[in-house]
Amino acid sequence: MAKMLMIDNLQYSNWNQEIFEQMHYGGLCAVHVTIAYHENCHETLINIGAWNRLFQQHADLIMPVRTAADIELAYTENKIGIIFGFQNCSPIENNVDLVEIFHQLGVRIMQLTYNKQSLLGAGCYENTDSGISSFGKVVIEEMNRVGMVIDMSHSGETSTLQAIEISQRPICISHANPNFFAPVKRNKSRRVLSALAESGGLLGFSLYPLHLKNGPNCTLEQFCNMVADTVELMGIEYVGMGSDLCLNQPSSVLEWMRNGRWFKQIHNDETASSNAAWPDSLTWFNNSSDFPNIASGLQKKGFNDQEVEKIMGRNWLRFFEQSF
Repeated sequence: MAKMLMIDNLQYSNWNQEIFEQMHYGGLCAVHVTIAYHENCHETLINIGAWNRLFQQHADLIMPVRTAADIELAYTENKIGIIFGFQNCSPIENNVDLVEIFHQLGVRIMQLTYNKQSLLGAGCYENTDSGISSFGKVVIEEMNRVGMVIDMSHSGETSTLQAIEISQRPICISHANPNFFAPVKRNKSRRVLSALAESGGLLGFSLYPLHLKNGPNCTLEQFCNMVADTVELMGIEYVGMGSDLCLNQPSSVLEWMRNGRWFKQIHNDETASSNAAWPDSLTWFNNSSDFPNIASGLQKKGFNDQEVEKIMGRNWLRFFEQSF
C-alpha cells in the first residue's frame, strides 16, 4: 500500500519510545494526545512541562503541532506531530482568560464535558442534560476566537446539539461511534451526526472495544461496515479516526478517568461492573502499528485510495486548517 497521510485524533497512553515507534511504524503523522482529564490549571501546566521534556528526548520521532502546516511538516520529515488536547474543561477552572493562555501553550482541542456535568455543559452520563451553560457560551465564543477546537465526545445529546448551533466554527466529536452500531451512551445518535456533518464538523471513529458492536470480538469487517454506513449518513468528507488508544496504563488511570474527584469510592460510568478494568484488545488493532490494517479493510470494503486517505487523515488535516 502506498504511503498515505494518517492522523489519529485521540490517544491517552503512558508515553515512551516504544509507543512513539509504534506510531511511526503504523504510518501516523499526527496524534491528538490527552494532556488533562480532571486536572486543574496548575496540574495541567505540569503535564505540559512533561511533554516539553518528551519533545527534547524524542526529537527524532515527535514534534509539537501548533498549526495544520506543522502536521504537513511532520509528514514530510517522517515524524509524528503531537496535538495537545483536554478531555474536560477543568484546566480553565472558572476563568475564560485561561482559554487563550492554554492556546498560547499549544492546546488546540478541548472537550466541554467529560461524562458528567461541567461548568460548560452536561456529560453523556448525566440523567438530565440542561445544555450549554451561560459560561459555556462565553467559552465557546473564546475558543472560536483563538482557534481551539470544541470537542463533544463525552457530552450529552442536548449539549452537543447546542454546541453545534452556538459555535461559529465547526466542532468535532474526536472519538465516538454511531449508536446505531453499538447502543451505548457514549456513542452518538443519527440526529447528532447529521447536524455535525451539516455544520462542517467531523466524527472520529473510536476503536475502544466498549464503543464497538460485540466489544473486543468486533471484527474488522464489522468496523468497516460501520464506517460505510456512517459515510452514507454523513458524507465522506466528515469522518476520520479517533482511536481512543490507552496503552501501557495501570488500572489506577482508568479509575482517574472514570471518577476524577467526583466519588469517594470507585464508580464505573460505563455502567457495568465488568467495565471496571481495561477491556481486551481487538485482534486486528492492538496499537498504532495496526493502522494499516484499517486502511486495508476499508479498501476491501470498496473505498478507493483517495477515499481511504480522507478517512485515515486527510479530512482531519482539512478540518485543522480551518480550525487551529
